[in-house]
Amino acid sequence: MPAAQKAALAAWVQTVSALPTQFQPAPALWPVNRPVASESDWKAFKVLMEAFYEKGFRGGLPYLPNGTPTAAGGVNYADYVSAFRNAHRLNPTPDAREVCVLCGGPLGDTPHVDHWIIKSAFPLLSVCADNLQLICGTCNEAPNKGDKPVHSAGSFADWFHPYLRPGNGALQLDYVLPELSVQCSAAPPADQPKAANLDALLNLASRWTREFKAEYARHQDVMSRREQRRIQNAQARHTLAEIQSYVQQWQADLVPSEPHHEVHQTLAAALQDPSRLAAWHSELGLVT
Repeated sequence: MPAAQKAALAAWVQTVSALPTQFQPAPALWPVNRPVASESDWKAFKVLMEAFYEKGFRGGLPYLPNGTPTAAGGVNYADYVSAFRNAHRLNPTPDAREVCVLCGGPLGDTPHVDHWIIKSAFPLLSVCADNLQLICGTCNEAPNKGDKPVHSAGSFADWFHPYLRPGNGALQLDYVLPELSVQCSAAPPADQPKAANLDALLNLASRWTREFKAEYARHQDVMSRREQRRIQNAQARHTLAEIQSYVQQWQADLVPSEPHHEVHQTLAAALQDPSRLAAWHSELGLVT
């Protein structure tokens, strides 16, 4: 490569390597264009950088988790997956369900190691600790995150980051009755653009709405079957107060470490609204 292109690539490397500074006041502009004009030169650089992930990380990198160089037994993909699962396990019981750190749903049996900033555009970050996380396959695949950018034309100002600017505690779920949907918003108004971007990145509102409706349908089925048993046993029909008691007990039994806990809490709160409770009573065919 000519000296000028090497200098441009070196400057790009320095900027990209300083990822944490993007989440501090007045950061340098994040590069949105590749630093090398030659397609073959860029491809050669990508192959070299991504080899640390595709080959080194899979087989074992020559350093320990604390960064100490080693000739054998270095950190590898399986170690990272295991360490991440253990660090983010909400329930310490090994057999308990695990939760995806992005959507709050089930992590699944085969979670994906995700590059928050895609390695195809920023191969230097292929094994960067600030750029790796374990998420569910649904979050990582199109039409959700996939290869979408997680910045706005080089600015991270209106974006969360899994470690450097986490959205945990900033997001809230709201049930909108006229639209029969769950919306994702931010508790602090200043974080609303970040919440909107995360929602668009992962399609959270539509996914949480589906879970909301599915859980609603499950409880409808539970109450319908209970009502049928009462009828068969010549017992009194469920009253509105009994339905409310059922919802309150279910809400009290919700476990924070279970998948979709926030969605189910939102459903429980929505069902206890007097008008919604009366409507559910009617939907179940319990009005006499």
